[in-house]
Amino acid sequence: MLVQPLRSPDLRRAPASDVTTEPKVAVLLNANARKVDARVVKSLSHVVPEQDLFLSRSPLDGRRIIQTVLERGYPMVFTGGGDGTFMGFVNEVLHQVGPRGRFAGKTPPRFGILKLGTGNGLAAYVNASGTRGDGILNDVLRARTGEVPGYRPMDLLMVDGQRAPFAGLGVDGKVLNDYIWVKENLGKGLFKSMLSGSGGYFSAVACKTVPHYLTHSHWVECEVVNGASEAYRLGPDGTATGESLAPGATLFRGRLMMAAAGTMPFYGYGFRMFPFAGQRPGYMQLRLGQVTPTQVLAHLPKLWNGRWFPEGLMDFHAREVTIRFAHPMPFQVGGDAAGYREQVTMSVAPESVELVDFTGAMN
Repeated sequence: MLVQPLRSPDLRRAPASDVTTEPKVAVLLNANARKVDARVVKSLSHVVPEQDLFLSRSPLDGRRIIQTVLERGYPMVFTGGGDGTFMGFVNEVLHQVGPRGRFAGKTPPRFGILKLGTGNGLAAYVNASGTRGDGILNDVLRARTGEVPGYRPMDLLMVDGQRAPFAGLGVDGKVLNDYIWVKENLGKGLFKSMLSGSGGYFSAVACKTVPHYLTHSHWVECEVVNGASEAYRLGPDGTATGESLAPGATLFRGRLMMAAAGTMPFYGYGFRMFPFAGQRPGYMQLRLGQVTPTQVLAHLPKLWNGRWFPEGLMDFHAREVTIRFAHPMPFQVGGDAAGYREQVTMSVAPESVELVDFTGAMN
């Protein structure tokens, strides 16, 4: 059953909706996302025909919508609701077009990102417009009229059978949990706007994560082993520092506070955690952290902007790695807390996706 958006009885569509030569564009919205409200849905319904606008309220809705999208053959799909919403839809699309899927062999659509999430790491990556004014409407209209500046291929991580743009064990997982705590416990009333975005992340790091690690051990014995392909150690400019590292080689053995990987630069709120992600197609950026909380706090703005490269931050390009810690560490996948893990294997997914890229476009 197709899930349709809320609609106004006196709705009038913009003339662009009636241009028959426009490429078909579907818009998939997560109805449970905080920024996907009735106002946003009504605004989009002015520029997107009713049959191309979908609301999902559950995983079952999502599967049914994806089946409809693939049956109709939309060449482009925008998702709205955040990085988690995007990855949920992408995982289902790639499952459906995979060898065992209902639409095996079918070419997946290109994906656009609407800046309707919280962290919006993917939206930052493709320079998607914000929600002020008609930003997201203009992004969709430009796509429907063929005025997209370009497309950006993006690899994905494969973690526990799911695809994600980034994942990590250690302090970054702790930061995520601390940010959620700050937002839910302190980000209310007068402090809501201050502590629900990048300010919440800064506050979580400065007031909760760093103080915790000042009194608790944050370095844990860890071993990182390369997979079946060559890997490369990176310098501060993102270039390989020497010969490639052989398949099966131990990339690191010692004490770490974090081991994380990503196929795009941003965690969220402009935090450029992986400044060299995407520079070598088919590879992820692996980042190993061996720095102290006081160092992080003193250099937080530079770290945030991807411009801090102390000796204790080690960067690699790799296709697959297995990370083993001596005891369970906080684990996050795509910005969602995923409990605690001692060991995890991360690899580059066999399929990449193509994103609508507004870099250089007027926003």
